Amino acid sequence: MTFIKMCGLRDEATVDLAVGLGVDAIGFVFAVSPRQVTPEQAARLRSRVPDGTLAVGVCVGMGLDEIVAAARAAGLDHVQVHDLRSAADVAALHDAGLSVIRAVNTGGVADIADDFGADLLLVDGAVAGAGVTWDWRDRSALPSGRWILAGGLTPDNVARAVATSGAWGVDVSSGIESSRGVKDPALMTAFAAAVRSGDS
Repeated sequence: MTFIKMCGLRDEATVDLAVGLGVDAIGFVFAVSPRQVTPEQAARLRSRVPDGTLAVGVCVGMGLDEIVAAARAAGLDHVQVHDLRSAADVAALHDAGLSVIRAVNTGGVADIADDFGADLLLVDGAVAGAGVTWDWRDRSALPSGRWILAGGLTPDNVARAVATSGAWGVDVSSGIESSRGVKDPALMTAFAAAVRSGDS
């Protein structure tokens, strides 16, 4: 089954709904964004995420020490980092006990080809979090194996995107929002249903 991550959740109701929908991962955004939460807020939300569902801290523009401190304060074992510079960065986060999702933006095949030893690779559109789609059809420019597709996914296009790209998983944020930073329960439900319909 396709791995589903819903990102940018900020309140108990949407976390509870995501858990009820059976998503595989929930993302808490520490980066400056309309979806930003503090590590303390994330810790309260994290307590509602059951074992077996990944709780992920999303980090941009943060030093490694800041990432580790935020993850520990929030009680997270997983981080998604959008600006890793080297395998040494990933190793440092591993040494701190964190599993690492390396997020890259489209446009750099070399970036996609090198995961720096991260546990998972996430391929986003040109601007992370902007909700803009990109060309999923050219598989030669995409990784193989387990990777997560992000960027402009919605209930209407996600099944086609997975089938076209061959992605192992999907990550959604703006595509399940009624306005920027505000999650829509109906869109969350429709997104999960669309992914699962493509799995059958």
